[in-house]
Amino acid sequence: MSESGILKKSYLTVAKEYLLITVGVTLYALGWALFLTPNHMIGGGVTGFASIIDYAFGIDIAITYFVLNIILLIVGTKVLGTGFGFKTIYAIFMTSFMLAVTKEFIPADFVTEFSQDSKIVCTVLGGIMAGVGIGLSMSQGGSTGGTDIIALVWCKFKPASPGRVILIIDLIIITSSLLFPSYADEAATQLIPFNEKIAIVVYGLMQVTVCGYAIDLYISGSKQSVQVFIFTKKVEEMADAIAFDMKRGVTMIPA
Repeated sequence: MSESGILKKSYLTVAKEYLLITVGVTLYALGWALFLTPNHMIGGGVTGFASIIDYAFGIDIAITYFVLNIILLIVGTKVLGTGFGFKTIYAIFMTSFMLAVTKEFIPADFVTEFSQDSKIVCTVLGGIMAGVGIGLSMSQGGSTGGTDIIALVWCKFKPASPGRVILIIDLIIITSSLLFPSYADEAATQLIPFNEKIAIVVYGLMQVTVCGYAIDLYISGSKQSVQVFIFTKKVEEMADAIAFDMKRGVTMIPA
């Protein structure tokens, strides 16, 4: 292949990656706009905290999301270095943009139709759509930043599992919604009762679980190959089972 052909293929690959990241963040934003925000649902991460601020003070979720992520990017760059990559910055900007515009283009009747359904159904569907969107972006090297940056900064100074740190942060964000007022209307006249807010916290925990599971399923499903190391004393039996029963390749490494 000529040099121009290689460059053309490289450009097409990069364009495809950014296109898929855009599709991913759009799905993520639609999950919030269609199922979660209309039902005053919350979730984990920066978007979850931004939704709490939106319900309490009327500040648009996209604005809070963008500002907090810019602050986290600055802190992360100073502490961790400039290793985030342009795709992460692009994903953050695009997510902020999509969170702002998607709700403007969705017909009100369409949103109301979903809002009339069970909140559990909306929580599950919103979690699935958001999870698939994040998984699609991550599979192309993009990241929506947020609590991922906080976890990396934490782990730099105190050894811990990033996944566990993110989970703890999500739990803190979701339960913190009980400390903020939450209004059911944009005019801030109809305050949501406290017992209903407790139910919303439960739905938020469900949303985080469903979203995380959807991310794992998408990323695992998008992998074209998986390598597994098995430590066993029954080498011959294990090799025969893998080769003849599972019809997979196997390599024995004495160790």
